[in-house]
Amino acid sequence: MIKTKPHYAILDGLRGVAALMVVWYHIFEGFATSPLDQKFNHGYLAVDFFYILSGFVIGYAYNDRWGQMSFWGFIKRRLIRLHPMVVFAAIAGAISFLIQGSVQWDGTHISLSQVLIGLTLTILLIPSFPGGAGEVRGNGEMFPLNGPSWSLFFEYIANIMYALFLRRLSTKVLRTVVIASGIGYAAFAMLNGSGTYNMGVGWTMAGLNFIGGLTRVTFAFSCGLLISRNFKPIRVENAFWKCSAIIILLLSAPYIGIEANWINSLYDTVCTTVIFPLLVLLGASESSKGVQSNKIFSLLGDISYPLYMIHYPIMYLFYAWLWKNGYPGDGGLNFSQAWPAAVAIFISMPVLAYICLRLYDIPVRKWLGRRLD
Repeated sequence: MIKTKPHYAILDGLRGVAALMVVWYHIFEGFATSPLDQKFNHGYLAVDFFYILSGFVIGYAYNDRWGQMSFWGFIKRRLIRLHPMVVFAAIAGAISFLIQGSVQWDGTHISLSQVLIGLTLTILLIPSFPGGAGEVRGNGEMFPLNGPSWSLFFEYIANIMYALFLRRLSTKVLRTVVIASGIGYAAFAMLNGSGTYNMGVGWTMAGLNFIGGLTRVTFAFSCGLLISRNFKPIRVENAFWKCSAIIILLLSAPYIGIEANWINSLYDTVCTTVIFPLLVLLGASESSKGVQSNKIFSLLGDISYPLYMIHYPIMYLFYAWLWKNGYPGDGGLNFSQAWPAAVAIFISMPVLAYICLRLYDIPVRKWLGRRLD
């Protein structure tokens, strides 16, 4: 029987902090005309932090289990852990779209059959292409009923890569993969593969986004896996508070270098390839000894995934409300007018995530575990 390993409580807490920053990032998206004028700008980098955490945790949890577990056994465990919220968020996104009147951002009406196609594709994590039958919102999203599902698509790819070959690589070869993919990440960023001098890529099948998303997950997941293999705690105190402050600062920074856009690409590269791995190392190095602190960290970690997955259907409704009379700068509400609603959404989202966790995610995962194990 496979023994359960202890969790890194502080890393759980940091995951929750990063998820909360994603909510703020998407709130401020509603008030921006482009990345250049978005005040809370770098929340998209939370995905890279999540991928590094994922590689670390999966390496720590599964590297010594493969004598007792098959490829399909691992995939089944990951599906049980991740997919119930994928389904829930897809349905929530479809309901959100129907509430909005089933219309694209330009006012084009979408039939119920097309919404059902989009829902089916999102549940199955099959990407929609711009202009395709499932691309119901008309803005090119890979999963238009719940935008953040794109990162789960790449998470699944990383999990499959891990089960097939990453886990089999020697530490030396894995280090080479991390270095090479890190260079690829830097090249994609600095050569402006996104077209906007940032690494907020992977959410659409347009342009080089798929390559960008694959580059992000390959480096970050492999880096986390490498850290788990070579992990040696270093002396650190108050790691959670220090690391949380750094995460908040980095993810809330505005666009950097409007007159020299490559500076923003450099910022993204340094955050992902240098600072985030260090934060994971620091967070794993200190053990939380306080019972109350562990409860808080555990709660933050527990709600982080439901929070990340369910907040965007609410964002769609929020954007529709903001832009009812025009897009940002053209009749839409600005932050000074809409801040009470923005704050209310931010406060309510963790509560909603907790409710989803307790009433849906945990029971469904337990049921699937009994049925499939």
